Amino acid sequence: MDELNRDFPEGTDRPPYDESSSGSTASRIKQQASQKAGQVKEKAAEAGRRASEKIDEQRLRAADTMDDTAPALHERTDRYAQQASGAMHRTADKIQSAADYLRENDAHAMLDDAADWVRRYPAQTLAAAAVLGFLAGRAMHSRD
Repeated sequence: MDELNRDFPEGTDRPPYDESSSGSTASRIKQQASQKAGQVKEKAAEAGRRASEKIDEQRLRAADTMDDTAPALHERTDRYAQQASGAMHRTADKIQSAADYLRENDAHAMLDDAADWVRRYPAQTLAAAAVLGFLAGRAMHSRD
């Protein structure tokens, strides 16, 4: 055993410790870790910048799309409002005409007008009678 411990300082079972080499190794490791941390930090910052740029591009593209959509929607709404308004006005005019007809004609005059209409438009009258008969049958059937 003495042969094995020959190179170690007396009273120890370890070789002598060279503080200068371990200090430089620790310093080197610390420097490498610092460099790696800096590189990771730079890559993260670059990734953040790219993500921010992409978000800004998407945000601006979305705003442009909305800018294009809003006037088109206003235009369509105005057109549909005009069409709906026209239909509502025509419906109101028809209702007003029906009210005037009821007010101005007695039952005998209305029957004469109905008979005249049937003579002029027999096919339409038959179709209307079939639809009314079907609806009346459904109404009666649903009551049971």
